[in-house]
Amino acid sequence: MEQTYLGRSGLVVSELCLGTMTFGGKADLDASRAMVERFREAGGTFLDTADVYTEGRSEEIVGEIVAGYRDEIVIATKAYGTTGPGPNDRSASRRHLVAAVDASLRRLGTDYIDVYQIHAFDPTTPLDETLETLEDLTRQGKICYAGVSNFVGWQLERACRIQQARGFSPLVSLQPQYSLIERQIELETLPAAMANNLGILAWSPLAAGFLTGKYRRDGSSDDPGRFAQFVDNLAEHDWDTLDAVLEVAAAHGAQPATVAVRWLLEQPFVIPIIGATRLDQLDASLAAADLELSPDERERLSKVSAPERGYPWDFGAVGGRPERELRSP
Repeated sequence: MEQTYLGRSGLVVSELCLGTMTFGGKADLDASRAMVERFREAGGTFLDTADVYTEGRSEEIVGEIVAGYRDEIVIATKAYGTTGPGPNDRSASRRHLVAAVDASLRRLGTDYIDVYQIHAFDPTTPLDETLETLEDLTRQGKICYAGVSNFVGWQLERACRIQQARGFSPLVSLQPQYSLIERQIELETLPAAMANNLGILAWSPLAAGFLTGKYRRDGSSDDPGRFAQFVDNLAEHDWDTLDAVLEVAAAHGAQPATVAVRWLLEQPFVIPIIGATRLDQLDASLAAADLELSPDERERLSKVSAPERGYPWDFGAVGGRPERELRSP
């Protein structure tokens, strides 16, 4: 597995990031440890968690597992979600973030967090307040870098302009949903991130398991319970994308998940966050680091999965400015 820089920063991370949302839930301590060790054997150094994953247990397990080699691992975590019963136990306010970062440090068993991310845009807190708090936490040495998750384009651009105007340390990363099935961020959010030199930490690269091939057009599935939760939201476009992934995977003798993650790896600035509950699932994603797609295969996958383009990209395609006759004097 190759190493890369995270965004504009000098922080070196592995080209794949191990997501730990299942730690403490579907994956117990032993299963979680096995996945981290397999990830490290493959060259992985980058772990992502959040204070709300399994009610904080994910952070605790990550801290316990990496205790003996903390400085060899880059840890990203997130704050914003509900962590208690009180009205100040969620949000991106100064009050909540100051408490949340200390709680994450305790659970992780560390005295610094490499990448601290705001889990979602907070419409109830002034963005200046959130960014000033992140700057204070950076200066205090509690966090090394700051990032955001699930921001849309205008929110991201506004945050970067405030930081620039106030001389704050810049954001280094954006964590959005991104996959061959979910590419809407390419319309505005991704251009904003790239213009500000942010690393892209892509969550759900397998589209909730859809790109593993376990769901089929006829309604059958290897996981019918989960399939029923989102089958109504699937379009013919999504099934066509899956067909292409399956055919490319068959040509390589690879798992569909490997192809889906590899496509993401080849997008600029993108670090896929791979998650699993079992080692075989993790292995399929890890194999993406060694898979080589041909130019034709990349083009095919990109073309079949391309999102519908609206204004301003297709402005000319719908006729541009309408022609009309001038009024008679």
